[in-house]
Amino acid sequence: MISDRQFMGLALVLGEDARGLSAPNPNVGCVIVGEDGKIVGRGATARGGRPHAEAIALEQAGKRAAGSTVYVTLEPCAHDSARGPACSALLAKAKPARCVVALKDPDPRTSGQGIRRLRDAGIEVKLGMGRDAAKRSLAGWLTRLDLGRPRITLKLALSIDGKIALPSGESKWITGEDARRHVHVERAHADMILVGRGTYLADAPRLDVRLPGIEGRSPRRALLTRGDAVAGWETLHSPRDVYRLHDVNDLLVEGGSATAATFLTEDLVDRILIYRAPIIVGEGKSSFGYVGLDSIADAHGRWDLVDEQRLGVDRLEVYERVRDS
Repeated sequence: MISDRQFMGLALVLGEDARGLSAPNPNVGCVIVGEDGKIVGRGATARGGRPHAEAIALEQAGKRAAGSTVYVTLEPCAHDSARGPACSALLAKAKPARCVVALKDPDPRTSGQGIRRLRDAGIEVKLGMGRDAAKRSLAGWLTRLDLGRPRITLKLALSIDGKIALPSGESKWITGEDARRHVHVERAHADMILVGRGTYLADAPRLDVRLPGIEGRSPRRALLTRGDAVAGWETLHSPRDVYRLHDVNDLLVEGGSATAATFLTEDLVDRILIYRAPIIVGEGKSSFGYVGLDSIADAHGRWDLVDEQRLGVDRLEVYERVRDS
């Protein structure tokens, strides 16, 4: 027998695949399992946020949704909009027997109300299965709800001695092909990529996704500059402009050192990806300069190592900012 945990795992995979496509809505996954234990519907939030995952899965399931078990990574929404009906109303009408929900929706328009509507319709609701994984997958959208801005990830490719380039500025390529492929996956899961004007002028970066099969997932490009706008790029004049990006859940900052330092000084970075290559550069360009710290004591306790893995010859370290809850 396949367990609730395994079906929720599939819903989480579907939701994660929608990350970078669903903004401004959350990247939700949904699986519907019929009374015979077979999957009759599956869905993920569509590009641009509609239709929702539950609506897509219910469309597939049709009448087989009656008596089924629905697995969804976020509480079904309770508010109608001009773009479509509330998912909790659609589910109540479809009459599944159970609904397994990973995470309660913190949006006040739904929070608890979607679950209440399901229970009032006689549907058993199980809450909390896969909660931590759902939080990680939905971190961009949750950050925007909580802080009023996207989740901001800073990507750095470094040598062993912490350099990002030679004194001449040459940095192509510090890391190997496996690490570069991983960067393209991260790009595919971002809504927007940002670089500074210096990186734009020095490297003319494309910032697109070049992995076979997902080339169409290249995110929007943004430039941090006090200068003139550039065709094909969105402009941020200050890191604080991230607070006006209401349709961006995940922002990836790729360069350069001055831009990285500015975002860190403003304490706007939530996650750091360090791709560390087994090379020593010696004299060269450091990853960033002053980041607003006046003592070593202030540097401790700010970052938590949450993942590390080998990527060919390179090593990836993932850090998350420790913030008061």
